[in-house]
Amino acid sequence: MVETNRRTVRDLRRTNRAAVLHKLYFEGPLSRQELGPLTGLSSGSVSNVAGELIADGLVEEAGTVDSDGGRPRTLLRVAPDSGRLVGVDVGETRVRVELFDLALTELARAELPLPEPGEGHDVERVVRAVVEGLREVTRGETRRIVGVGVGVPGIVDAAGPDGAVVHGQTVGWNAVPLERLLRAELGVPDDVIDEDTLPIDDTLPVDDTLLDDDTLLVIDNGAKTLGRAEMWFGAGRGARNAVITLIGSGVGACVIADGVPYQGSASSAGEWGHTVLRVGGRRCRCGARGCLEAYVGAEAVLERWREAGGRQRSPDEEDGLAQLLTEAAGVTGPDSAASAILDETAEYLGAGIADLVNLFNPERIVVAGWAGLLLGPRLLPDVRKAAAAYALRHPYAQTTIELGRLGPDAVTVGAATLPLARFLDTGGAGRFTPRRDEPRGPLPRTGRRTTTEQRRSAR
Repeated sequence: MVETNRRTVRDLRRTNRAAVLHKLYFEGPLSRQELGPLTGLSSGSVSNVAGELIADGLVEEAGTVDSDGGRPRTLLRVAPDSGRLVGVDVGETRVRVELFDLALTELARAELPLPEPGEGHDVERVVRAVVEGLREVTRGETRRIVGVGVGVPGIVDAAGPDGAVVHGQTVGWNAVPLERLLRAELGVPDDVIDEDTLPIDDTLPVDDTLLDDDTLLVIDNGAKTLGRAEMWFGAGRGARNAVITLIGSGVGACVIADGVPYQGSASSAGEWGHTVLRVGGRRCRCGARGCLEAYVGAEAVLERWREAGGRQRSPDEEDGLAQLLTEAAGVTGPDSAASAILDETAEYLGAGIADLVNLFNPERIVVAGWAGLLLGPRLLPDVRKAAAAYALRHPYAQTTIELGRLGPDAVTVGAATLPLARFLDTGGAGRFTPRRDEPRGPLPRTGRRTTTEQRRSAR
């Protein structure tokens, strides 16, 4: 009988290239001598793979280090300028698009506002905004776009023939074939669409070689893209079991179990904002009552404050939360209503975090998202007290609760890591189509501080 699962030479070559690229990206710069023990490859294999990657322009020399009595050793690193990545954050009030090099250094940014809630997530309008932002950040760019990652609100199901389909109940998206719509807006005929490519036509004012049929397009839930960013470069770094929470207008989470993002049976795990905090409670945007999001999401916090007599001066949610914090602090006159709302929010959030502690026993819980980072310095001490009161003592004692470190643009950074991860997994190849039943791999174990981490932690 013919053995159908035998690995080919091409498979082995790709695996070896991927192993070297992963180590160089997350632990580099490294010498060839260091790469051998770290990857498990022989010195000859390391030399061959490194030579290929250098010839392909994906790896470059990064100086030398002295050796023990021998010749200086040449350090290698992934070449930041060997490609470009695009991250897209489809938010509540705007679409943010950022262009990065392979080290995730931001090169260009575009922010396209969406209309008022109720109109802002018209699908066609969002698709046009994504394409316009892509057009803007890549204008004049001459290097190859490795991939485009898109973070969206809602559940993302990529198992069907249309590629990624979004079920965004809170924004009125019911089985929206976002990937197909994006490709159609880019002028790609149906007969040449491949789920892991982003061909582009002459309607975009860029060089023909900028976006080609090897460019990856990957779509995922925004909380999960934020979670990946914090695990790779931020507050989740080094943890094997963690929950990264996103608190913005809405609320979500990315659950990491033994280093692997937990997806569930249909990629919908992590909808923490729609766990019930109070039976028969406040109406949530999803239509149910008593959801956590209906108490700690930015929109809900401001709504509760207005009901308590607060006067929100700006319709913008970020400005509104800043005003709430200012008035609670008494800078413009003490406001007991504002203080009470923040105290209640801390207790609600602490109770929600206690649920995460009891369910998943994480070693670390990270509070992130633009609203989480804005409210966090004021609320975090009380959140920890409430979580300790509601959680079981033993698992809570094993958990730390801290703020995210990557700022409000972490969703965009995380979105860019989606094609980056596939790029590294394929050894720098362009096209990669995983099996539909193939589980997503573990997040990388990272040791040394990367250039990206140093840059972001210094902000």
